[in-house]
Amino acid sequence: MERNLTLLTDLYQLTMMQGYFKEDCRQRVVFDVFYRRNPSGGGYAIAAGLEQVLDFLANLHFSEEDIAYLDGTGLFEAEFLNFLKEFKFTGDVYAVREGSVVFPKEPLIKVVAPIMEAQLVETTILNIINHQSLIATKAARVVYAAQGDGIMEFGLRRAQGPDAGLYGARAAMIGGCIGTSNVLAGQMFDVPVMGTHAHSWIMSFPDEYTAFSTYARLYPDACILLADTYDTLKSGVPNAIRVFREMEEQGIKSSNYGIRLDSGDLAYISKKARKMLNEAGFRDAVIAASSDLDEYLIHSLKQQGAAINSWGVGTQLITSGDCPAFGGVYKLVAVQKEDGTFEPKIKVSENTEKITNPGNKTFYRIYEKSSGKMKADLIALVGETFDENDRMKLFDPVETWKQTILPGGSYTMREMLVPVVKEGRCIYESPSVMEIQAYCRDEQERLWDETRRLVNPNKMYVDLSPKLFAIKNELLMLHKEKI
Repeated sequence: MERNLTLLTDLYQLTMMQGYFKEDCRQRVVFDVFYRRNPSGGGYAIAAGLEQVLDFLANLHFSEEDIAYLDGTGLFEAEFLNFLKEFKFTGDVYAVREGSVVFPKEPLIKVVAPIMEAQLVETTILNIINHQSLIATKAARVVYAAQGDGIMEFGLRRAQGPDAGLYGARAAMIGGCIGTSNVLAGQMFDVPVMGTHAHSWIMSFPDEYTAFSTYARLYPDACILLADTYDTLKSGVPNAIRVFREMEEQGIKSSNYGIRLDSGDLAYISKKARKMLNEAGFRDAVIAASSDLDEYLIHSLKQQGAAINSWGVGTQLITSGDCPAFGGVYKLVAVQKEDGTFEPKIKVSENTEKITNPGNKTFYRIYEKSSGKMKADLIALVGETFDENDRMKLFDPVETWKQTILPGGSYTMREMLVPVVKEGRCIYESPSVMEIQAYCRDEQERLWDETRRLVNPNKMYVDLSPKLFAIKNELLMLHKEKI
């Protein structure tokens, strides 16, 4: 979708741009997009939002109205504003594929561009990647908790605005939801739309039975009846069974029928409702549930033996209720010298996790050959080569005594960053959302169960190559000597 988001940025990006312009700073630089901690205390995250980043870069330009507005602020000089009239993105971008499982500190996106261009795109890239990666990760956790049951995204009315609802639904589908209630998302992203009816439908009829029978007549192949408007077990379920019997007597065989529960003790009520439906001969009737669910509540209900096999998750999914921000950052890591090579740059902090990994980098995923599971990720400098037949020593870049030796031939490697933009032109064709979802599912299946668990997951190692580790330590020592 074509949208001009050029001014969707922080003011200081533009004032820095003008500063670079006035100082004639034109060198190419490398910026990395990465995050420091997994959302919701999880063991991994899901990268999402790349397609929208590519759309943003393709449409990046300053319109006449944009120039006039900036002129009116009194902050920008005429020469710089004239420069902006012809401005476009000319850099290179590398990224992990959408739906990839990712871990802290590794570059999800790498921007290689003249410094003014690289600086301008920071805010919008972070806005897009942070939001969609957050919701995709939350969706993946909810789907995992459901243990194969379908998860429907029902959060539009609780999202923080139209864009959050729309692109949140897209991200939720990437994370594994089987459908969304968001009709515009269905249209734009070609994903299944799903829904039942509200309590108001029941209340607008003279009685619950009439409401149910009317709905069944209108939608026999999607007949999920909301059973908790008055009394779930004494009224809702019996009336639903009455309607299902009538459908059966009329020769109507629904491909999707059942009840939805939206309140009460879902474990107790669902088990009682299942018994009633089974005794009536409707063993294949769906029992769906909503009611402010998240992965922890779904996991608990599954442990309690709740007879629920379809889940509508709204507020806690679309807002990532327990973790409202992804925390992605955009840091300068290298500056190109006159000879064309890149000089590594590092941000130093007393907070260890805020010290950046310098240099023009890529990263590799290492898989255990025997199981196909992820073993570790290795961040390395561009140009470094590795032979899978060689013995590899992996070590924690902070707690360096933690080491693992991989015998040659026991592992495989895959480079995760792929080129998506070259000299300002998109060279990557984004898959459909459902194709991304399938890739994301395969990615998660390559994780160990210990890393996927909801509470206290096992940490996946993200290590540095010996060459990158040495450069990082050298820069840290140089910085210390300058103080």
